[in-house]
Amino acid sequence: MRSRDRFFVRALVLCTMMALAAKGTAAPTALEPFFGDYEGEAVSENAGEVRKRDLRVKIAATGKGFTVNWISVTRRPDGTLKRKEYSIDFLPTKRKNIFRSGERKDMFGNAVPLDPMEGDPYVWARVHEDTLTVFALHVLEDGGYEMQTYVRERIPEGLSLKYSRIRDGEILGTVTGTLLEVR
Repeated sequence: MRSRDRFFVRALVLCTMMALAAKGTAAPTALEPFFGDYEGEAVSENAGEVRKRDLRVKIAATGKGFTVNWISVTRRPDGTLKRKEYSIDFLPTKRKNIFRSGERKDMFGNAVPLDPMEGDPYVWARVHEDTLTVFALHVLEDGGYEMQTYVRERIPEGLSLKYSRIRDGEILGTVTGTLLEVR
């Protein structure tokens, strides 16, 4: 093989390796418009009671997928604050723009699959046009279900949020709000 031919073969192999490496670590492009930090205020309605919540959300690429981190702070009538923080990793599936939740870590740091029959939620996400929706299905102790749905739609200022919590077909609560992108 001539020196020039070896050069082209090496260049082709190098370009192929770079493309495969980039493909293995790149987050899905449908998600890129959602990546960022957001914060804002929302109104929650639960059993006829209306409360304001402060929200903060971060959506970021991680490895082959993405992570959604969010914090919700509710002001109680007595003036105390109730703070909840969540973080879920998502990985691509064979279906376009549908993602499964990553595995959880056990007490030794090992990855173990989520098991809805043991009380873990079954969580997945989808991207459709300008909307990222996260679904969390819980199988209850009595065999019933609870479904939580987080609909985050891209708007010029950031994201709009519509959350609902349904148990056995009954709406238990909703949250609506606007999250501004933090630069």
